[in-house]
Formats: sequence, C-alpha cells, structure tokens
Amino acid sequence: MSNPTAMQARSLYRSLLRQSSQFAAYNFREYAWRRTKDAFREHSTVTDERRVQELMQMGIKELQVLKRQTVVSQFFQLDRLVVEGGKTGKQTGNRNGIIRTNDWT
Repeated sequence: MSNPTAMQARSLYRSLLRQSSQFAAYNFREYAWRRTKDAFREHSTVTDERRVQELMQMGIKELQVLKRQTVVSQFFQLDRLVVEGGKTGKQTGNRNGIIRTNDWT
C-alpha cells in the first residue's frame, strides 16, 4: 500500500469507528464497531492496488450508510441497558404498561 492510500485507509477506519459510536442503541453501536474492526483486520494483507481501491470505495459507501442509520437511530432512543450503566431493577407490568421497580423499594 502506498503512503497516501494507507493514510486514507486509516482515516476511513477512524471515521467509521467514530460514526459507529453515534448509535443510540448499545447493540447497534457495538455491532458497527466490531464489524468495522473485523473488516479492516480481514483485509489488512491486501496489496493489489485495484483491490485496495475497491475496498476503499466499499468503505466509503458503508460510512455513508452508517451516517444515515445513526441519524435515524437518534429518533428512537430507548432506556439505557444495564451494561451501559442504565437503570437497574425489576420490570413488572400489567395490561396498561410496564412499571419499573427497584429491589430496595
């Protein structure tokens, strides 16, 4: 890989990771983060210049998709999960909805 192409690939990688962190939902955020890392790791040994350019174009398209998806995900914010430091407690409910209760109350 030539030096400008390597710099572009690193820049694309950072952009994808940065955009992945913009998802409102934990599971989508983690999936996008993991998928980006796995894709770059999988193609790290590619040296053919034509294939590198194809992969860069695919990455740019993926970045555009991620940007659209993160904007949409901001409209549908849910409660934070426990792994994110969200509320803890049991959820009990009746027919009209869910009532969140804590263990200590």
